[in-house]
Amino acid sequence: MHKPMIDERQLCARFARPSMARALWQLTSTLSGFIALWMLMAWSVRAGWGYGWTLLLALPTAGLYVRLFIIQHDCGHGSYFASRRANQWVGACLGVMTLCPFGYWKKTHAVHHGTSGNLDRREFGDVHTLTVREYRTSSRWSRLCYRCYRSMPVLLGIGPIYQFVLKHRAPFGLPLSWKREWYSVLLNDLMLVVVGSACSFAFGWQTLLLVQAPVLLLAGSAGVWLFYVQHTFEHAYWARQLDWQPGQAAIAGSSYYDLPRVLHWFTGNIGYHHLHHLSPRIPNYHLRAAFLSNPQLQRAPRLTLRSSLQCVGMKLWDEDRQQMVGFPAI
Repeated sequence: MHKPMIDERQLCARFARPSMARALWQLTSTLSGFIALWMLMAWSVRAGWGYGWTLLLALPTAGLYVRLFIIQHDCGHGSYFASRRANQWVGACLGVMTLCPFGYWKKTHAVHHGTSGNLDRREFGDVHTLTVREYRTSSRWSRLCYRCYRSMPVLLGIGPIYQFVLKHRAPFGLPLSWKREWYSVLLNDLMLVVVGSACSFAFGWQTLLLVQAPVLLLAGSAGVWLFYVQHTFEHAYWARQLDWQPGQAAIAGSSYYDLPRVLHWFTGNIGYHHLHHLSPRIPNYHLRAAFLSNPQLQRAPRLTLRSSLQCVGMKLWDEDRQQMVGFPAI
């Protein structure tokens, strides 16, 4: 007789415990590395090395920028430190560096976790997805807008600039009743003015722009791509409210992005996304160990760098076939 399978959340429980030593080491090493590389980029601009060298340095700098965002992300889930106050302060400070107001992002991301894969609750924090039926009944103008929105140049090029530079400065889609979240946005904007002015005074606004712009664009594009492939793949999970199951949405609706180890490092293990959705209290530095601990925790749609490129063509959810399809398929 086969033993009954243990609930996946029970298997995750022992990994949902923060480690002060690992958290501090990850934070200090990532932050110091980012600052050192950022300063080297600024020096390369002022020393007249040639902007090509600056752009080359932007690659690892952007990688560390993504890693810092993942640390902020964990603070938002209250999983990075055991201390609620430490999570709050570190998350808020990193929010100034990542241009992402901590309180605002924490709230909207929590909504994403509570509604991911729910067709009747496509709300904050999702890549907007239409069903085949909705697309067919839309006006020609709406179809054109949706096609533009779902195109990779817009998602990976314009999207990060809009998201981090514009939307997070004044998120007018946010309910006015969310006073704490609005306060976090205004405070973040104020700190950005202070820090931006100080950096402009120290390095010159031209240097600041030439350094920060490529880092932000590369890191933002990588972040959007990661989020996209983690929820947009052929046999993803979408269901109406009556049939929607949180556990199923976590395991079947979030991919395991099987990346090379160095990319797992730069992206803070967010590739183990099914485990993150299953148990958001697991800090990123425990996700790999959790994944390897039990075969039952490895049951998730697997994507590699190569196979993830197929996700580019996934545009609409077909409710009849229960899979993502592209525009030509309808």
